[in-house]
This record gives sequence, structure tokens and C-alpha cells, in this order.
Amino acid sequence: MLGTIRLAVLVIIAVIAASDNAMAQKCQIDNRECVLEKIEALSAEIDREAWRDQTYRELAKTKAFDSDLDGALTVIDKIQNPDTKALTIRGIGMAVADLKWPKEQYDVAFEKLRVKAEQIEHPPSYAIALTYIAMAQAFAGDNEGAWATAADMENDALRHKAYGETAEIQAERGDFIAAKTSISRIDSLSFRNKAYAIVSKILADGGHLQQALDAAMLIENPYKQASALQYVLDTQKPREVKKQ
Repeated sequence: MLGTIRLAVLVIIAVIAASDNAMAQKCQIDNRECVLEKIEALSAEIDREAWRDQTYRELAKTKAFDSDLDGALTVIDKIQNPDTKALTIRGIGMAVADLKWPKEQYDVAFEKLRVKAEQIEHPPSYAIALTYIAMAQAFAGDNEGAWATAADMENDALRHKAYGETAEIQAERGDFIAAKTSISRIDSLSFRNKAYAIVSKILADGGHLQQALDAAMLIENPYKQASALQYVLDTQKPREVKKQ
């Protein structure tokens, strides 16, 4: 009889323990940290590397969005693919750039992102990571930082691309002066023409028609300039009325 009672007690204890364990694993919707911990634990169990890296990338972006920069940076170390590391750096950079932090905080954040980029041993992925950091700096309003990051890139084509994409971010903010400065740092005429054409279109789409016209006038290729000027005019006064 005593043995039966002991067995019953042990069963009850086991049931309670299992119930407590289940409750411990259940997250409340207002506890984002709990959910993120669950995602991180699940990520480690994913067998396929590409899927695992992708899950870590999205996790890092969410941590950064929640202002947990250090937590986001730690996730980068778990990613195997260098291209995904670069994309994760981009995601983190753009997420924190949208948080409207003070400049001093951004200086620290982008310095930490640069450290992670320097750990990427695959040259093309490393260059892409620097491009993304420059873009995030421009998005955060740190033009000087963006130009300095782009200037550090040794590959001419990738450096030109970094300046061009930085200019695009600045144009989206309606800052043509900064965009023009970015483009002026491009050594290649063809890259400059392409950058001015893209920036002109962005400005026109954003309603900055005079600046769009000014950007188009700086294109040194007759065909590209004429096309850009025509786009500005068509944006100002569409030639075709859309049917309702």
C-alpha cells in the first residue's frame, strides 16, 4: 500500500514538473524577448544551412529593431554564409537607422557593424557589407560616415556602386546637395551618369522637380540626359491621362 502511495506521489510530481516545463516554454505576446529566445533556439535546430542562416538573419533584424544592437550583432556570428552575413549587416544597419538615435549612439553602432564586416573573409561579401553600412549611415543622416565608409573600398566598381547607392538614399530623403556630393566622388563618368539619372528619377518621383531637373542637367551623356529630362517633364505634366 505504501509503495502504491509513493508511486502515485511520484506520478503527480512528474505531471506537475511537465506542466511547469510546458508553461515555462509558453510566451506571452507582450514578452517579445521570450519569443525571440524561442526563435533563436529553433534556429539552432534547423538542419539546412541556408534556411538556418535566413532565420538568424531575420532574428538579428528584429533584435536591432527592438534596440538590442549587441544581441543582433551576436547573431551574425552564428551565420555561415558570407553573403548572408553581409545582408544581415544591412538589415541591422537599416533597422537602427530608423530608430532616430543621437549621432553619438550611431557612431558606436556603425563602428560595431564595421567590426563585424571586417570579420568577413570573402572579399566580394566584405565589399557588399561595406556598401550596406554606407547606405545605412546615409539613411541615418550620417553623410560624412557614409562617404568615409565608401572611400575605404579598394575595388573601383564596388566603391562607385557604394557612392551611387548612398546618393539614392540621400535623394529619397530629398537631400540633393548630399546626393550630388556622393556622385561627385565617383571617378567613372559612366557610373556618374547612371547615378545622376537614377537620382533624378527618385527626386522627380518624390515631387522635387527642380532638383530632379538639376540632377538631369549634370548627366554628360546626350541620350541619358534627354531621357532624364523627358521623365521630369512627364512627371510634372503627364502626357497620358489614366483611365478610371
